[in-house]
Amino acid sequence: MGTLYVVATPIGNMEDITLRALRTLKECDAVLAEDTRVTRRLLDRHGISVPAISCHEHTDDRKLAELVSRLSAGESFAYVTDAGTPGLSDPGNKLVSLAIEAGIPVVPVPGPSALGAIVSVAGIDMREFVFKGFPPHKKGRETFFRFVAGSDMPVVYYESPHRVVKNLELLSSFAPEKKIILGRELTKMFEETVRGTVTEVKERFESDPSKVKGEFVIVAYNE
Repeated sequence: MGTLYVVATPIGNMEDITLRALRTLKECDAVLAEDTRVTRRLLDRHGISVPAISCHEHTDDRKLAELVSRLSAGESFAYVTDAGTPGLSDPGNKLVSLAIEAGIPVVPVPGPSALGAIVSVAGIDMREFVFKGFPPHKKGRETFFRFVAGSDMPVVYYESPHRVVKNLELLSSFAPEKKIILGRELTKMFEETVRGTVTEVKERFESDPSKVKGEFVIVAYNE
């Protein structure tokens, strides 16, 4: 029986990959990738020539069953997403669940994640917090931000550049003085961490739309 390795890959800075992750990628029979084009660039950079197989949230059940069958027959695969740790607001849980059901060993190869990165530089008490992933686009969006506004514990969530200002406006309407720590483009060339009230941070990005780029991770908390 083979092993399914769940491997974290860089969220921006390509140097943020562990020696163990590189060894695992080299030694596996194939890499299961959210987007094979993205993963191929990472593999080529490190001289890794193993095949990359597409495996993402829309992969059909028949293909997933085939991959599990190959694992059962002795092949080992590394599962990666485009960036960060699979399973943290990324596809991958279904494949892991099927492997567990089949009795296949599932081994984490930990590394980068935007969640861990923002927590490490928050500078506030993060012994307890709530992680909410990405806010809903439409249905449930208002409920999501009412929860963030009313939580006594810090709430961490991811945000896209297309919705960050609009969603800060919504959060501001519920709790304008709530504090936030916003990480943008973490580990990349134009990385920055912005701190202030929801209103202050919202106004900062409204006044400089050129900064509304890249992926965002936000911590909302009470002083």
